Amino acid sequence: MDLLFALLTSFVLLIVSVVNGVFIVYPLFCTLIILSLVLMRKGFSIAALGQMAIQGSRKAWPVFSILLLIGAVTSTWMAAGTVPAIVYYGIQLINPHWFILASFLLTSLVSVLIGTSFGAASTIGLALMIMAKGGEANPHLVAGAVIAGAYVGDRCSPMSSSAHLVAAITGTDLYANLKNMVKTGLLPFGLACLLYAGLSWLYPVATSNRSLTTELKQFFDLNGLVLLPALMILVLALCRVEVKRSMLISTGVAITLAVFHQHYSFWQVLRFALLGFRLDADTPIQAILIGGGIVSMAKVCSIVLISTAISGLLAGTNALQGIEQLLKSAQSRLAIFLNTVLVGIAASAFGCTQAIGILLTEHLVRQQYATSSKDPTELALDLENTVVVLAPLVPWNIAGLVPATVLMTDWRFIPFAFYLYLIPLVVMLQLWFKPNSMRPSQQNFR
Repeated sequence: MDLLFALLTSFVLLIVSVVNGVFIVYPLFCTLIILSLVLMRKGFSIAALGQMAIQGSRKAWPVFSILLLIGAVTSTWMAAGTVPAIVYYGIQLINPHWFILASFLLTSLVSVLIGTSFGAASTIGLALMIMAKGGEANPHLVAGAVIAGAYVGDRCSPMSSSAHLVAAITGTDLYANLKNMVKTGLLPFGLACLLYAGLSWLYPVATSNRSLTTELKQFFDLNGLVLLPALMILVLALCRVEVKRSMLISTGVAITLAVFHQHYSFWQVLRFALLGFRLDADTPIQAILIGGGIVSMAKVCSIVLISTAISGLLAGTNALQGIEQLLKSAQSRLAIFLNTVLVGIAASAFGCTQAIGILLTEHLVRQQYATSSKDPTELALDLENTVVVLAPLVPWNIAGLVPATVLMTDWRFIPFAFYLYLIPLVVMLQLWFKPNSMRPSQQNFR
């Protein structure tokens, strides 16, 4: 009963903090303290709990360097003109009768390149929303397409922090996981495109605001050379170069372009890499091209660190053993996947962050997968096809709340984020009719 009270109290704290815009680390830290006190009452020593927390956090340590590099990559790409060029050339392609479909496709492209849903939503996504409002489009419909597109890369980009987290906690190969993500995501992606194409023709944008492209060209040299950092990431990923090395190379190229092509000083670019990019000029695109930086990702690292510590306490004390026993009754591949869907939704609702949702879901279902299959990539695949894409559909989870806030909309985008719930639905149908079609290449559990 004490544990249930602690979990409910923590849940309320998380919701209140999200609603009031309080940095999520504070309620997470309170959760860690409350949970530790309850477990101490149950007889666990401080030293034992500390060891469990460290053991849980250790799973995420390999991800921290990736997260910090992502922050540097995002800001230096902005300074180099890479992100502005993607926005600029993408906007040129938009036709009023294909606007909603284009919003989904363009945001998908940017999210795959930069690997962050928040970054994609706050760059090309915000630009598209400004155009949509000027064209009298339904903002929730466009926001749904943008946020769905933003999670295409969050799920299957080599720069995605969630992809690295899933690979780290399941002990699987990142690139093997990405291959499985692309394979299982093709049909949902195609269906989402068809739905957005139909809505595009039903709700065309009345006008197109081209002032953004003029502003972008005024502040950046946008010739094809500035796309080189993005192309480097793609080429090196295809060559299976280790992702940290790929990002370091891309960052180096971006810094060179920012200094010699965009004429920023070397110290300015280093400041951008550390603190995030921001235009000094008073311009409408100042609010669009902003963010990134190592410091911003350090905050994400702190969220992941405390989340994994909480997960370590729950795992080490078997606090959720009752739920694990209940889940073991599932035997078929479909039943196991359905359990992962339900646990993923509950974990996303309780945790209020995608990271906690992933960690709690993995902890609760891992033994079930280890028993039914010797392949950890199956667990990684199902985590990506459930909790990773379901977290943004929980109204108070920051996975969806932050992009919605950036796009100046609210929870009403959820019905239009087709790609996010088509993935688990399509997988369930495939498992129903062809259970063996969802088997990834074999890799033993560690």
